[in-house]
Amino acid sequence: MPTAPAIRLSGVSKRYAAASPVVLDGIDLTVAPGEFVCLLGASGCGKSTLLGIIAGLDSASAGTVEVDGKAAVMFQEASLLPWLSARRNVELALRFGGSALTRPARRARALELLDLVNLADAAEKRPHELSGGMRQRVALARALAQDREVLLMDEPFAALDAITRDLLHEELERVWRETGRTIVFVTHNVREAARLGQRVLLMSSRPGRIVNEWRVADDGPRRIESPQVSALSVEITEQLRREIRRNAA
Repeated sequence: MPTAPAIRLSGVSKRYAAASPVVLDGIDLTVAPGEFVCLLGASGCGKSTLLGIIAGLDSASAGTVEVDGKAAVMFQEASLLPWLSARRNVELALRFGGSALTRPARRARALELLDLVNLADAAEKRPHELSGGMRQRVALARALAQDREVLLMDEPFAALDAITRDLLHEELERVWRETGRTIVFVTHNVREAARLGQRVLLMSSRPGRIVNEWRVADDGPRRIESPQVSALSVEITEQLRREIRRNAA
């Protein structure tokens, strides 16, 4: 039997007011369960707006949105509660995410999730004691604590330095393969998209439309400096430049 999609968008458009410009125009998108999709485009093209609509944080002006259950969301800022340890930040997500676990079980589960993102040794540290990359790992563990099949990520590594970002790419890919989550990852970094995605979708500038798609052979973990990633990055960058020039004309 065919598997139902994790996400299905049909004719999704967004306009904030009757007289305002169209932000998104006729977006059709299907994401399979367990698929890793990168959504790429220039700043202001509507990527984050589209992610918010999928998450249920915003509504479409037209079209339909179907998501298999609720989605967990991870943003660019970790937004951890500063007075709580890494473990307790994750426990809080378990507590308010509808988990029926007892307090000791929540603690154990939080430690399991921190171990999954290679942060078990820092479980009792507070956010100010953690590096930016470590805080994003806690945020990832917190998103996974919601135990939802769909994970939406809005430029979560954009503020990190290149080395830390590369390390977190490896961590995210490993977690994705171990958990089988469906991931939609928004970025404006071409190499990041080419490094992570099974599928890369390019959005035009406003109004945002999906104008191109690349499917990437899943031959196992990729490196940011690999020839495959480099070649795909060049191809995507050329298309992105054409879109930016077209919009500026």
